[in-house]
Amino acid sequence: MDLITQADILREEHPGCGVEKMYKTLKPQHLGRDKFCEIFMDLGYRIRTIKNYRRTTIPTHLNYPNLIEGMMVTRPYQVLQSDITYFDIEGKFYYLVFIIDVYTREILGYNVSNNMRKESNIKALKMALKQVNPSEAKEMIHHSDRGSQYGSTAYKRILRDAGIKLSMGMKAQDNAFAERVNGTIKNEYLNLWHINNLRNLQAKTKKAVEHYNTKRQHDNLKGKT
Repeated sequence: MDLITQADILREEHPGCGVEKMYKTLKPQHLGRDKFCEIFMDLGYRIRTIKNYRRTTIPTHLNYPNLIEGMMVTRPYQVLQSDITYFDIEGKFYYLVFIIDVYTREILGYNVSNNMRKESNIKALKMALKQVNPSEAKEMIHHSDRGSQYGSTAYKRILRDAGIKLSMGMKAQDNAFAERVNGTIKNEYLNLWHINNLRNLQAKTKKAVEHYNTKRQHDNLKGKT
């Protein structure tokens, strides 16, 4: 199979895969990174990033401390981060919740809905906790922004019952890992597919998460928050 065909197959699975990440994935023989990038940029494989502007945080009056500031994350299931983002389909907004493991960067839980109510976050949290051993959960921190969904009684009860500590940041940089995943899923997958309704968005999000978790190349962040 020739290199361009391999690149096209990769782009179909991961439409926002940049040329440098494409090089790392395909590992072409007898072609260096710089030359590969030059050739494929000339062939039109450049990615255009779409900026996101809609606010998705409705702050809660509750103020929990930032427990992960300056922390070095050294193992899986030590810190979870969560955030909400939106997706626009012909002027109608839908909302996506992701919960990630900071150390592995794996998306453990997610949900897609047509509103920003706490139920969507709770579904994502329950999905994530199904993958966590109860003994590990008792040593875990859940970090997010100060969105009202994370401060809801029902959400906090699930965390408390699992023995998970609640941590909140005051600014976007405090939740950088989760926000980066939002951008990756939207800019490398969803924004580049044709999506015309909620059911289609849910199916495409599932496809994107599966590829992100199992095939996408990840840069080494060394687990530092």
